[in-house]
Amino acid sequence: MDSRLNAFLERADAVLARIEPLLPTPRHAIDWTQSLAARWQREGRSGFLLPLEVSLDMRLSDLIGVDRQVEQLGRNTQQFLDGMPANHALLWGSRGTGKSSLIRALLAEHAKAGLRLIEIERDHLADLPRVVEQIAKLPQRFVLFCDDLSFESGEGDYRVLKSVLDGSLEQAPDNVLLYATSNRRHLVPEKESDNENWKRVDGELHPSEAVEDKIALSDRFGLWLSFYPFTQEHFLNVVEHWIGQLADKAGLKWQRDEQLDILAVRWATGRGNRNGRCAYQFARYWVGLKLLEHKA
Repeated sequence: MDSRLNAFLERADAVLARIEPLLPTPRHAIDWTQSLAARWQREGRSGFLLPLEVSLDMRLSDLIGVDRQVEQLGRNTQQFLDGMPANHALLWGSRGTGKSSLIRALLAEHAKAGLRLIEIERDHLADLPRVVEQIAKLPQRFVLFCDDLSFESGEGDYRVLKSVLDGSLEQAPDNVLLYATSNRRHLVPEKESDNENWKRVDGELHPSEAVEDKIALSDRFGLWLSFYPFTQEHFLNVVEHWIGQLADKAGLKWQRDEQLDILAVRWATGRGNRNGRCAYQFARYWVGLKLLEHKA
């Protein structure tokens, strides 16, 4: 009997050794008094919130030329923090113009007041009910942040997302908001063929059902904020700001002049874009170059 029992236990140990790596790792609840941000991490059929180490270096004062957007989203966020009605927000427009930076700057601005950020990928938005369930009764105020929310032609996921957003957002507790960024206002490609079935009825134009179906997704957001491509003057002002920030930290004395502006414009032209991200990259390049020259 003992030999049979020992054999059984040995086999059980062997099976457990093979199964154990496949089992989910035990997760500890996040201490939101210490953690300012987390990311929803998919694991099998479920998922968990992974705490993130975030930098609070980005400030609202670093966002140049988007004063209207800063004011509107800032006011909406303040309403949210004060327990007043606030809207889910869609920030749409050209890449590199400050959409994601604005949301992270708001975290830095209001972290001490209890604002927290949870990043969730587009492909994981079906898990919104699970995320909301974990934070619903907490005292902090949570912004669920989905960066680059858009769909390609032929993808039907946006129809699933519409129903998820309807259920998750309309019934969400008052300590949860969704902020999303996208390069498209309506989140999905709009083709000329979508408009072929438009018709006039009693003097009124009625868009086809395909167009209505696509636009309906972005209607889930009560606040739309537009971000436009930078003019050359706007771009150079952002370059000046970031050079000033980086030069001050490095103790570098500098002065804006025509030659600097020409170099910055050439930098942007070589990359085919003129936005805040490009301005920051040029500032790092230029300040680093000047520091090397001083060192030599």
